[in-house]
This record gives sequence, C-alpha cells and structure tokens, in this order.
Amino acid sequence: MLLLSKFLNLLAQPLNGVVLLLALSLLPRRLRPRGGRQLTAAALLLLALTGLKTLPDALLRPLESRYAEIPPDADLSAYAGVIVLGGALEPGRLSQFHSQPLLNSSAERMTAAVSLWQRHPNLRLVFTGGEGELFGSGPSEAERALQFFLSMGVPRTALMLETRSQNTYENALFTRQLPGLDATQPWLLLTSAWHMPRSLATFQKAGWNVTPYPVDFRTGGITPLTSYNLGEGAERWELLLHELLGLVSYRLSGRL
Repeated sequence: MLLLSKFLNLLAQPLNGVVLLLALSLLPRRLRPRGGRQLTAAALLLLALTGLKTLPDALLRPLESRYAEIPPDADLSAYAGVIVLGGALEPGRLSQFHSQPLLNSSAERMTAAVSLWQRHPNLRLVFTGGEGELFGSGPSEAERALQFFLSMGVPRTALMLETRSQNTYENALFTRQLPGLDATQPWLLLTSAWHMPRSLATFQKAGWNVTPYPVDFRTGGITPLTSYNLGEGAERWELLLHELLGLVSYRLSGRL
C-alpha cells in the first residue's frame, strides 16, 4: 500500500503531467505520438491552468465544509482524548540534522492539539504516525511529535504514541491496538479539514467512536480569479487530487 500511495502521489502532481507532455513532444518523430506541436501546446495550457487556484479551491471546499468546526468554548469533558493524525512534520531524515521539530503547511494539526490540551488538560493526546517515506531512515513521526509536544509544555503522561502506521488506514488500525486505549469511548479525531471525510469514515469503519475536529482549512469564500500563483496552484491541485484518489482507492478496497 505504501508503494501504491507513492504512485498515486505522482499522479496527483499536475507538473508531472506537464513534464510528460513535453518529454513526448521531444521524442524522435518515429517514436512520438502525432502532433508534437499540439503536445507542447497542451503542456503549456496545463501549466497555465495549474496556477489558477479558483477551480481546485471550489472542489476542495465541499470536503472541508462537510463537518462543522467545534467552538473553542465547547464542553469536551465527555471525551476520553484526541486522536491526532500525523502529516504535519517534515520527514525524519531532516530532523536528524536539526535539534528542533520541523513543521510543514499542515502545522495546525500540532498547534491545535496543544491548544486543545491547554484548555482541556483532562484530554489525552494520542498521536499516530510512523515513517511515511518509502526509504525513510529517520525517527518515526510520532517520535518527532513527542519532541514538539514536550517543547510546548505538554507532559509525557498526557501523551500516547503510535509509531508504526504509514497511512490513514493503519492510523485507525494500529492506534486501536495501543494498550489501555478503548476505541468505544468518545474520542475527538483531529486532522486537516480536507482530509477529514476519508479519515472519519476510515476510523468509524475500524470501530472507533470518533467526532470530527477539523483544522488546517485551505479554503474560505470564493477564491477570486485574480488569485493566480503557479507554485500555490500546483500545491493546491496536488492536495486535491491526492485526497480524491485516496477516497476512490479506500472505497474500492473497502476501507471506508
């Protein structure tokens, strides 16, 4: 499944499509498909459309808005704790060269968890995430998360770590196997809003009693057409396509 996930990641990157079209247009005439100039034009058109964030944002918005945000002053005393999904820390190979945890664009998964614990210290924080890289050799993401939480003042007694999982399905499966943890109790599930539909369905299918706690929103109102940025657009398309492909593959495999 990790190999499949990495392959889907390649498919989800629109710039890879641009490179493929350009590579085909440069093949010798006898090897390339007909219409080399058309292939080049298609590559340029795809590249230009990649920077237009309006469309991917419009498709991301339904995923992010499926579950309502929980107000900061909500009563959470009935919950046993918070399941925090990995994906917010840079790869372990980078952490080997630095003494501090390195957060990425999904940092709210970590910061929101700390904020939750500060307001509700009765909640246990259960972080789930192993080494997500194909040939990763660094510490697991859970070990790096431990470093972050401790630096934020969260005591070790409030933390539980799951270090083996490499995808959302394994997050749900392996976390349930942690000793002293009862998945039938009410738990908050904390992950990015765009990732919540797949995560929630996967955890519920695995027998968890979870309530969504979405964070890390990427969309709000309508993104104007003038909001054009090639780098940000490519990132937004990759995020959207990755999640849509993940939903399809999880549904076909019976994981949600």
